Amino acid sequence: MTALAEPATMGELAASITVKDGRCSLRGIAGWWQGRTMYGGASSFLAYAAARKAMPDLPPLRGAQVGFIAPVGGDLDIVVTPIRSGRSVTQVQTDILCEGALAHRTLWLFGAARPANGAVAARQEQAILPLAEAPPIPAPEGDFFIRNLDLRRGTARGDARPATIRRWARLKDRRGLDPVGELVLLGDALPSGAMRAMERQGPISSMNWSLTILGDAPQTTDGWWLLETSSNHMADGFSSETLRMWNADGVEVMRGLQSVAIFG
Repeated sequence: MTALAEPATMGELAASITVKDGRCSLRGIAGWWQGRTMYGGASSFLAYAAARKAMPDLPPLRGAQVGFIAPVGGDLDIVVTPIRSGRSVTQVQTDILCEGALAHRTLWLFGAARPANGAVAARQEQAILPLAEAPPIPAPEGDFFIRNLDLRRGTARGDARPATIRRWARLKDRRGLDPVGELVLLGDALPSGAMRAMERQGPISSMNWSLTILGDAPQTTDGWWLLETSSNHMADGFSSETLRMWNADGVEVMRGLQSVAIFG
């Protein structure tokens, strides 16, 4: 069990994880909150890091299906379960337990590269507000995970799409993170695009997150990534969202889908 007295970076948390018999425990995590729960990218990253520690020979991550089941607190246990290791893909399940109850479950898909039967390059976005022209966004007050990030505005040039949010984002401290772990940590950082269409302010809650990594180890310049959330359909208290992520050159590195509950 790892107990922490002060807020730690995600690199420090990952380094502190020790998995024994497929299980690890973390206590006293602070500084990564989103309302009454741990920020979803942080909890997903810790699950990813635990899987990597439990199975250090895993090939590159290709995708994941994340279920946000209940609030994740600062005291948690992570259970890593190998599901199947085939010739192409290794599937690993992680469960985050809080006070003994299941709060977060992910199916991770790892796969080694093999000879290609054709190729499709990741798309390059042209309508990007360059980082040098993007105004910074001040950090909010309080113990909120966004305080761990540098943010800049990133609205696409000529973009008039409704219910869409774009931001440049960079971790203030990236030490100890592998490139894919960094994507998992940042990929869910923006609020739902549906917030731009809400008639009155109210809480939202991510229910799941299905993500695909485009490439083995995406890279960017000086830690900056461009993130976007966009509502595909919003009605009856729910929104279907597309999440996208590009590097500083506008090359797409991650794409995902998310179901969001809209309250208020």
